[in-house]
Amino acid sequence: MKIYNTLTRTKEEFKTIEPGKVKMYACGPTVYNYFHLGNARPFVTFDTLARYLEYSGYEVTFVQNFTDIDDKMIKRANEEGITVEQLADRFIKEYYVDADGLNIKRQSAQPRATHSMKAIIGLIKAMEEKGYTYIIEGDGVYYDVTKKADYGKLSHYNLDELAAGGGERKASYEGKRNPGDFALWKFKKEGEPFWGSPWGEGRPGWHIECSAMIKQYLGDTIDIHGGGQDLIFPHHENEIAQSEAANGCTFCNYWVHNAFVNIDGEKMSKSLGNFFTIRDIAQKYPYNVIRFFILLGHYRSPINFSDELLAAAQTSLGRISNCVRNADFVLNGGNLAGDAEADKVLAEAVQAATDCFKAHMDDDLNSADAITDIFNLVRQTNTSAQEAKVSADVLKAARDKIVELTGVLGILLDLEDEIPEEITELANKRAEAKKAKDYAEADRIRDEIQAKGYTVKDVPGGFKIEKAN
Repeated sequence: MKIYNTLTRTKEEFKTIEPGKVKMYACGPTVYNYFHLGNARPFVTFDTLARYLEYSGYEVTFVQNFTDIDDKMIKRANEEGITVEQLADRFIKEYYVDADGLNIKRQSAQPRATHSMKAIIGLIKAMEEKGYTYIIEGDGVYYDVTKKADYGKLSHYNLDELAAGGGERKASYEGKRNPGDFALWKFKKEGEPFWGSPWGEGRPGWHIECSAMIKQYLGDTIDIHGGGQDLIFPHHENEIAQSEAANGCTFCNYWVHNAFVNIDGEKMSKSLGNFFTIRDIAQKYPYNVIRFFILLGHYRSPINFSDELLAAAQTSLGRISNCVRNADFVLNGGNLAGDAEADKVLAEAVQAATDCFKAHMDDDLNSADAITDIFNLVRQTNTSAQEAKVSADVLKAARDKIVELTGVLGILLDLEDEIPEEITELANKRAEAKKAKDYAEADRIRDEIQAKGYTVKDVPGGFKIEKAN
């Protein structure tokens, strides 16, 4: 397998630290609100990567955190007159509602920053002992970026560029030695939660939280670190600086970042106010459609959000589900001929889809082309089922392969549509009319069924009812 490594800006052959085992971390949500589609993209991407690595035979230890203390959380908790912990508890619960809906597997561990204070303080002390930190009185403990010779190696920024930059990095605090220096520990302020530390009561900076949780749950060096491309700088750059300074070794071997979800050419974000929460989208489109939509694009390419594109994704996913349901119907009918040539054609399609799917996923997690491979198999399976010349075991193998490959991507198919009894009765009457060669009546009943939101199709051995898209 090859993975694009942001650190080297090249696709690299994936080699694990320990044979057959993967240690992987992805940045999780800041739990002060429902998460939006832009947040969902990395959650789905790295869940899919973990699934595929497991499918490929690796033992995967995957950790994703909850950021449950930061400025945004303090602000919202104060606005609502509740504690930060109460706010976090509420939105962690809501996170799981949407994550479960998107079929995101529970990670090996999903720690909260506030439950990792011992690890956070230990990491800061290790940096302090090695001379990487300094204190700004009344403010906090800071990391001196000039102490790390290769600072900027992930983002490819250098310290001169940072010094020339504006905003928070340049002049937030008069006591900073360098524009790029960042807080490891922030001293207590009025109205903020705080914890004890060797430097005084306060709370951790954002960057140190992930470094500490990674060390606590995965060790000093990990195989893969993932997140959205907006985290490359400063968050991931600063994670590297902290962890390598404290631990004295390489922090992560492969840095993997997904591109943005855009609306009208702009990144979807809460700060821009152009975001749609997954909870809102799920009121109109099923969760499995949302996941399918995300995976239709390569993770390193931006994807555009629109109602039309989600509707198209729903139709496309419906084609896959319909194929499997149709195969089930034909298999249950038991009227398959078992022609050797027909078996050969479908069996070859199964093998080709499997090989191409693996090749595309091995090529930097190319889910977009992997889904095309599934559709190629869907087309041949539909053709073979309609002709009814294949044997049952070959058709079932094709059907099962479609379910398997969509499952590797974490995409759930809709295989159990409940058809109202009224519609089934109408379909039976239509079949009786056709048998009696009363085609005008059969067509009338077909139109009535369609007006009620369903379609009836003639297939070998009878008919099949489907909900209209």
